[in-house]
Amino acid sequence: MSRLMEKESRSDKSLPFHHLYEECGIFGVYNHPEAANLTYLGLYALQHRGQEGAGICSSDGKFLYLEKSVGLVSDIFTERRIRRLPGVIAIGHNRYSTSGWSTLKNVQPLMGSYAHGIVAMAHNGNIVNAGQLRENLKAEGAIFQSTLDSEVILHLIARSKKEGLYERIIDIIEHVSGAYSLLFLSETELISLRDPFGVRPLSIGRLDGAYVISSETCAFDLIGAEYIRDVEPGEMVVINNKGLQSTQALQSPRRAFCIFEFIYFARPDSFIFGHLCVDTIRKQIGRQLARESWIDVDVVIPVPDSGVSAAIGYAEEAKIPFNLGLIRNHYIGRTFIEPSQSIRDFGVKIKMNPVRDILKGKKVVVVDDSLIRGTTSKKIIKMIREIGEAKEVHMRICSPPTVGPCFYGINTPTRRELIASSHMTEEVRRHITADSLSYLSLEGLKEVVQHPENYCMACFDNKYPIVSPVDGVERIHQMELMFECI
Repeated sequence: MSRLMEKESRSDKSLPFHHLYEECGIFGVYNHPEAANLTYLGLYALQHRGQEGAGICSSDGKFLYLEKSVGLVSDIFTERRIRRLPGVIAIGHNRYSTSGWSTLKNVQPLMGSYAHGIVAMAHNGNIVNAGQLRENLKAEGAIFQSTLDSEVILHLIARSKKEGLYERIIDIIEHVSGAYSLLFLSETELISLRDPFGVRPLSIGRLDGAYVISSETCAFDLIGAEYIRDVEPGEMVVINNKGLQSTQALQSPRRAFCIFEFIYFARPDSFIFGHLCVDTIRKQIGRQLARESWIDVDVVIPVPDSGVSAAIGYAEEAKIPFNLGLIRNHYIGRTFIEPSQSIRDFGVKIKMNPVRDILKGKKVVVVDDSLIRGTTSKKIIKMIREIGEAKEVHMRICSPPTVGPCFYGINTPTRRELIASSHMTEEVRRHITADSLSYLSLEGLKEVVQHPENYCMACFDNKYPIVSPVDGVERIHQMELMFECI
């Protein structure tokens, strides 16, 4: 990711890291003899959506089997662990913490018993009224095993008076407000559900008579599955021995697809939100950015990896050479041993390094997906000047100024930590020490995407589509305080 943030000192009540991280990835398989193996491969393809932990739960028709741990997918799921996941149905989850600490108890899938059996659940998104639901459940005697907002859904299911799992989900889901793409696994069926706004992507595929469900279609490509369609906003899809059945569980007041999926989160080779190619949209964003903020320079370089497609589009539109002036190290893993703090900017340098022969003496445009706090951009520019020996460094950002936090599944800083929320562009430019700085305009972004009214752009315009149970600015302030204190 282009924001290579340092760990900060924090109190026990703060969020783990006040930075922009990928959200979670979910994957499910129904009716395949290698269900656990396919789920492992699916999670491997979705690793970019979360690197803090992963889990797989499978069913052999009688029992559920769960394996999960903190760390990366390839490190967690050895052959021995995969063998402990029998059956033809499975769901999996890659975690990054939008809420809850990065401990094993917070790694999904979550599993629990209710009156009619056992259920496991994987969740991508954030429940904005989770705090209120949790307090109500605690008052009724519920005991929580994790600090996840997702766990309230399992408790609500267990307390429902309806008969089957399908009916219980229908019964309780109208009380849940927020962004969610959900997978449920029982002994005999796989159920998927998407929130009525469709904030997070979720797609259905088919492989050799089996059904697969994934946050992104890039996972289908890896296992050779055929894309069928998206799970629609508010739709519940039940897959069992009767085949695939669809129900409109919740009415959709409007679409509110997360625009940051295109700007940063989704893999460029994925197709999301109605089968739109992420790479194509990013290149169009780069072209629009070049039309708005062209400057006479020698070379265009991306901040890898998320800035690559947009930088190519920028270079093509501006008719300026494109080159990889920053090389990213993809093999650092989740942690590394830091030297003494006297070695400044080590966190950035270990993740990328400038190519001096490309940059030396050149006027450079650096294309990045977004600018959040400015800390990392400042370090990257310094590195390009000092190590790369560039003559000029001009920053171009492929999104409008980020002025609002996200409550729907992205770990953004609080409003006061978002530099664009309190500083004009020229002030930000001076802070990051760029020779010039330009953001993509909000109007330009809307020109790129089809039907911009179908996207959530609250981080750019402060217009939050899901504000519940109390509407208005006060509720948004309450949500921000809640997310600061999780």
